[in-house]
Amino acid sequence: MNRNVLPRPAWLGLMLSVVLVSGACGSNQGGQASPAASGGFGTPAPASAEATAEATTAEETTAAETSEATPGATTEASAEGSAGTGTASGEIGVWAMGEEGKALGDFAAAYTEENPDATVDVEPIDWGIARDRLLTAIGGNQTPDTSQMGTDMMGEFIETGALEPVPADVDTGRFFPGALNTGLAPDGNLYSVPWYVETRVLYYRTDLAEAAGITEAPKTWEELKAMAVALKEGGAEWGISLGTKNWQEYLPFVWTNGGDVVGEDGEFALNSPEAVEALEFYDSFFEEELSPTQAPENFQVEAGFVQGTHPMFFSGPWHLKLIEDAGGADFEGKWAIAPMPSKDGEGIGTSFVGGGNFVVYADSENKDLAWNFVDWLTRPETQVAWYEEVAALPSDTSAWQDEALAGDENLAIFGEQLQSAKAQPAIPTWGEVGENALNGVLEQVTVGDVTAQEGAEAMQQEAESIGTGAE
Repeated sequence: MNRNVLPRPAWLGLMLSVVLVSGACGSNQGGQASPAASGGFGTPAPASAEATAEATTAEETTAAETSEATPGATTEASAEGSAGTGTASGEIGVWAMGEEGKALGDFAAAYTEENPDATVDVEPIDWGIARDRLLTAIGGNQTPDTSQMGTDMMGEFIETGALEPVPADVDTGRFFPGALNTGLAPDGNLYSVPWYVETRVLYYRTDLAEAAGITEAPKTWEELKAMAVALKEGGAEWGISLGTKNWQEYLPFVWTNGGDVVGEDGEFALNSPEAVEALEFYDSFFEEELSPTQAPENFQVEAGFVQGTHPMFFSGPWHLKLIEDAGGADFEGKWAIAPMPSKDGEGIGTSFVGGGNFVVYADSENKDLAWNFVDWLTRPETQVAWYEEVAALPSDTSAWQDEALAGDENLAIFGEQLQSAKAQPAIPTWGEVGENALNGVLEQVTVGDVTAQEGAEAMQQEAESIGTGAE
């Protein structure tokens, strides 16, 4: 665990002064080796083949060629240099958040049984104070060796300089691409590996749809609108339930339409033609009174889903059990899930990917053990065991072949959606951009009288005034 005193960027001190004065102000998450004498793992893992070519020095060429010769395969390394081989020893401190943090301490006992010379101290942290605790720890040079981190926190914490790049010998090809990219920085390095993932799919009432003459899940935007209309005309209070100020529901329509938050030039693109068209389509559900603009007090969408008042909505895997519990045995066979519709029916749409990552801190005195532990957490067999423990979906694609997941039709749909899911950009200012430029303006469009064109321009202007934080 860290006891070194290293310099930090000057702006971090200003940020910490705010944190220390304000205390816990909530989290953006809301919602998830063999010891070497030198302490090194080799070079950081580049983000792409192009980045590999640029980042690889003459001394590293052989290793890079070995990695490129077998895509998705872990580069062979000595026991001293591999994150997944050798005997692990020493002690590390681990911070994990939320319910996962409460469960990880006992779960990690299996790791220390495999590695009796290693000690893993897990400290659970509430999501509500996680960001502040981490910033305070970084400012005081008292970070844990490794920690869980929400995907929406990555950009901000990469910018602190406190995170260690992912070693080159970590097999990053086995993770869902969208989840892996949540730790991708503008410098081309990865600063985290995905621990567990989640994405959003369409939940809909099959019985009510069939009564309205629709027997298949919508595959296009047009079919999604048609189903919402048919469900409402068939007697439902609403055709679909969409968030009035939730970028996690809105951005999938932008991505599906070929737009993005930040363009290839590194500039915001929230007012692109693709974004305007997506915002216009999203808002049309509110304009046509197919989706509510406000929810009753203490409203739970699963209750409205079972009652038939809200027969269609987008959500994550946690709603599988919530619906089963709310509906009981009599509700079985009356609902289903489906991937995000594409615009024109070619393939499936692009949904949002979230979840939890693991990072290692630059100040860790035992990076080898920290990366070895992270490697163990993301092995397929460990991922399956963790899923059985807390129902967190595996980030390693091969874990989905296990019978614990492969035999479940609903999970298969989530697995399909994860192949094309995307995350918000890993920029330091994402919390402010997401809340002010996206959620704030989105509400003005869906609830107020702001047009899609005006809203997209306002999103762009607000985002530009905030900046990416990467200049």
